[in-house]
Amino acid sequence: MSRPPLPPFTDETAAQKARMAEDAWNSRDPERVALAYTPDSVWRNRAEFVRGREEIAAFLRRKWARELEYRLIKEVWAHQGNRIAVRFAYEWRDDSGQWFRSYGNENWEFDEAGLMRRRIASINDLPIAEADRKYHWPLGRRPDDHPSLSDLGL
Repeated sequence: MSRPPLPPFTDETAAQKARMAEDAWNSRDPERVALAYTPDSVWRNRAEFVRGREEIAAFLRRKWARELEYRLIKEVWAHQGNRIAVRFAYEWRDDSGQWFRSYGNENWEFDEAGLMRRRIASINDLPIAEADRKYHWPLGRRPDDHPSLSDLGL
């Protein structure tokens, strides 16, 4: 199975890869997202360690059961060869109605078929007032004309 664009990444293909990941995560479909990773992919997400597509899908099911109305924006920070570093921010609320903006960085490593074999994520959650939200598009893919992280000053 191949998942273009393939490494080595250019500015254009790294940005395309980041947008594809953003779109998949905004779908909140754990099985769809898991297919972008190698069958033996290794993750560190905050302090949790995940290995393989089955664990990735289970992790994402738990995540999106807790993080309601999830909306994400990713932006390439740097890339070289088969690696991409992104920064991101996403907004969500918990079941009590408290809103959060979660900020983070991810380091990605891809195999030759364009599947991600390693994901290292560091994330911090900031409680925000509902009035401070910046992501107001309907659930799903971020519209092409919606501001980026940089445009929003994040």
